[in-house]
Amino acid sequence: MLTDRYSDALVYAALTHRGQVRKGTATPYLSHLLAVSSLVMEHEGGEDEAIGGLLHDVIEDVGPAEAPIIAARFGDAVLQIVLGCTDAAVFPKPPWRERKERYLAHLDSAPPSVLLVSCCDKLHNATAILNDLDRIGPGVFERFTAGRDGTLWYYRSLADVFVRLGTLPASRLARAVEQIERKAAA
Repeated sequence: MLTDRYSDALVYAALTHRGQVRKGTATPYLSHLLAVSSLVMEHEGGEDEAIGGLLHDVIEDVGPAEAPIIAARFGDAVLQIVLGCTDAAVFPKPPWRERKERYLAHLDSAPPSVLLVSCCDKLHNATAILNDLDRIGPGVFERFTAGRDGTLWYYRSLADVFVRLGTLPASRLARAVEQIERKAAA
């Protein structure tokens, strides 16, 4: 059951990410946060994980000053999920490849709550990439810092790690990544 904490987190996420859009689109960023939270709940995540799904990008996108606010309002368990889903809590961010390699390495020791939220986040991102490949073609990769090859490497690596760790919904992520790879090669 979801409590008022979830409702509060939903408002907090909407306010924190107000004015942000998905990379290269006019889609409000909140749509991603709602989708991740929904995927978490569909895969039997509890309220802390569902809130983590809503807030997983706050520190990365807004800054580390949000950490004590998250802890005070939603608890340390939620903060640990958010921190575990954050690839950089400093500005400017370290180089892309370095961040992604470090993020991939940390998954091996991440707790199940972090793995669930992270995998749901990556699944939604992969689904969005796949949808945009269908809609606009390979130009979608121009949105990403690492371009086509770096993006394909990262999502293949993520899928492999999550499948190896048995994280839900890793099989769905792996299928989405396979479809992206096929379409990108065409």
